[in-house]
Amino acid sequence: MVTIAIRVRPGASRTAVGGSYPGPYGPALIVAVGARPVDGQATEAALRALADAIRVRPSALRLKAGAASRDKLVELDDPPAGLDERVAALLGSGR
Repeated sequence: MVTIAIRVRPGASRTAVGGSYPGPYGPALIVAVGARPVDGQATEAALRALADAIRVRPSALRLKAGAASRDKLVELDDPPAGLDERVAALLGSGR
């Protein structure tokens, strides 16, 4: 099992995954989404965007902490090969 810290930026003009934020769970991957933070819409959009960015099925990701926060901790039970490199590249990309 792998955990990934993310920082959600709701209400963005476009969906983007990249950059680093010093969050409470350590360096967090920034996930900007167009969805508003209402009824978990931004969280769901962020999980879909993260899944696409790291090339896994959205159903493979599970929210571990931070349901009502911009800082979230996401679990992935069966990480694919090369996941660490993908996440490291996204953390440094700042797109």
